Amino acid sequence: MNRNIFITGATSGIGKETAYAFAKNGDNVILCARNGEKLKEIKIDIDRKYGTNAYVFILDVSKYNDVVKTVKKVMEDVKKVDVLINNAGLALGLDKFQDYDIMDIEKMIDTNMKGLLYITRQILPSMVANDEGHIINIGSTAGIYAYAGAAVYCATKSAVKVLSDGIRIDTIDKNIKVTTVQPGIVETNFSNVRFHGNMEQAKKVYEGIEALKPEDIANTILYIANQPKHVQISDITIMATNQATGFNIYRKNQK
Repeated sequence: MNRNIFITGATSGIGKETAYAFAKNGDNVILCARNGEKLKEIKIDIDRKYGTNAYVFILDVSKYNDVVKTVKKVMEDVKKVDVLINNAGLALGLDKFQDYDIMDIEKMIDTNMKGLLYITRQILPSMVANDEGHIINIGSTAGIYAYAGAAVYCATKSAVKVLSDGIRIDTIDKNIKVTTVQPGIVETNFSNVRFHGNMEQAKKVYEGIEALKPEDIANTILYIANQPKHVQISDITIMATNQATGFNIYRKNQK
């Protein structure tokens, strides 16, 4: 039987590539994001290429009441979520904490932490009732290694790791797996969002290094989800070859 894969932040980057990876694998995908037009485009493309079921829901994970309504509708439509992939997240700004814009701080907390909490809290009870399921939370090397100008972002990604560990403990008597995936530098629109649309500044982040591609992370997520029932990959950290820690990066053009 095809699995039902619930993916947040599914219209770009890692989320989008993960949707395609699972659809190609023969799984049904439940795609959530704020951009309805992009969701429709991806659904049409997945339907055409793979013939699996692609369900789309417009959702801002930071809005609790919307999360409750959407998850309720998902359960009515598909009955069961086998794998939850909490991918929605963002970084905003790269300033010293004392200079940070409070709106950027709140947006990161609302999306990266509260959004993940809201979605997981709504879906996990059904996994507990079914005595099976897999939660895959997308963290970051920033949750392991703090770096300058990113105190809040790093804190939110550290919370993803600790929350994953706590849920794994709370569901230890169930056949539920919990995994934290911690990518390093991945070339997506991540930096464009961080720098509020400044393409030149975003481009510099990836200069001089062959960064990871979103499909690298998507393929890893698929590998994790395809392990035998008794195998749980609790944590995995993935970095580019020329990256040693969070912002410890060798660039070929550096002097």
